Amino acid sequence: MKIWQKNVDVNKDIETFTVGKDRELDLQMAAFDVLGSLAHVEMLESIGLLTASELLDIQKELKNIYAEIEAGKFTIEDTVEDVHSQVEWLLTQRIGDAGKKIHSGRSRNDQVLVDLKLYFRSCIEEMVGNTSALFSQLIELSNTHKDKLLPGYTHLQIAMPSSFGLWFGAYAESLVDDMELMLAAYKICNKNPLGSAAGYGSSFPLNRTMTTQLLGFENLNYNVVYAQMGRGKTERILGQAMSSLAASLAKMAMDVCLFINQNFGFISFPDELTTGSSIMPHKKNPDVFELIRSRCNKIQALPNEIAMMTTNLPSGYHRDLQLLKENLFPAITSLNECLEMTTYMLQHIRIKDDILADKKYAYLFSVEVVNELALKGVPFREAYKIVGETIENGTFSPSTKVNHTHEGSIGNLCNPEIEGMMEAIISQFKFEKTTAAIEKLLA
Repeated sequence: MKIWQKNVDVNKDIETFTVGKDRELDLQMAAFDVLGSLAHVEMLESIGLLTASELLDIQKELKNIYAEIEAGKFTIEDTVEDVHSQVEWLLTQRIGDAGKKIHSGRSRNDQVLVDLKLYFRSCIEEMVGNTSALFSQLIELSNTHKDKLLPGYTHLQIAMPSSFGLWFGAYAESLVDDMELMLAAYKICNKNPLGSAAGYGSSFPLNRTMTTQLLGFENLNYNVVYAQMGRGKTERILGQAMSSLAASLAKMAMDVCLFINQNFGFISFPDELTTGSSIMPHKKNPDVFELIRSRCNKIQALPNEIAMMTTNLPSGYHRDLQLLKENLFPAITSLNECLEMTTYMLQHIRIKDDILADKKYAYLFSVEVVNELALKGVPFREAYKIVGETIENGTFSPSTKVNHTHEGSIGNLCNPEIEGMMEAIISQFKFEKTTAAIEKLLA
């Protein structure tokens, strides 16, 4: 029987429809469900709802189940509805009636809420780690190739000189702002909903501050109604942070697809990292970056998908919320894969030398010539007119020297400052605090 079921058998078609993909997706939360239960039962013993001996038995077996999950030996049986039911059933089978007590003061609502928050915390830590690795790779490439110029474009027209130092560094700084949003999402995820029960609290004298500390949360979702309202809102905010990060990757992937094109020819990759054509033997396609672009564009739709699934829901729990996992969980996996693959590909990127030696890029330097005249005392608008006339009559002869010294320009990338911003943000996640709490809970 389901843990909510009474004496009426549920229609099999109804059961299949309502369970949906829950068993499959819940496996990703199994370890976190055990962690939530470990904290909950320790609190139950402290308020007299479990004896000391019952607590020891439950803790020992929950840790055994956790080890089975980590070893890949845990499954959710077809006759069991979800991960919460599977863990409780296993516990009861192994230690008897004490296992039936672990649900005291909980609802499946707050149980899945705490599972999700713990799961999202872990996922964010992985995404931040992968982003940090990509950031470091971009900064390294920016520093290595800072003196190699390439065309800068506006409206996809040749505009002004740029450099690979600027290009790589731009995406590094973009990741800094993406991590600002991810930090905000992490702060939302790092609040404890456990003890809110079905969204209206419990008549048991629960110690919610205790479970907050045991699970390493920074704070509580205090109001029990709001704790339940956080379902869907948390996912949407996380989706927004992921969308921002995905947008940076998608734009970079598009640049790569342009720059590797023979009409640009600015970069290349080893043959083994590109794919070919079934009929054109010369083709070396950037399939990896095309797929990163498409995957990340798909992730950018995630906040809207979540918003549409939760729009106009009143307060309280609704089964609609179950479906959020089907959109969010695969997106998390996909984004981490895109981050890892982007870093890997950039480790093997090849940069072409002397790109701007091609005469078609001569007009890139028109602004440099205008500025030189202005520095000699010619009013800027007059200098602009003079250079424009030489371009029109075909006598334009540019100086190709680039002398940009202000902060963030070709000659002054400010990469150490960008690194400092990233370090300041990453330090605020305080992953070590949550790690220490979980290790203590499992000890």
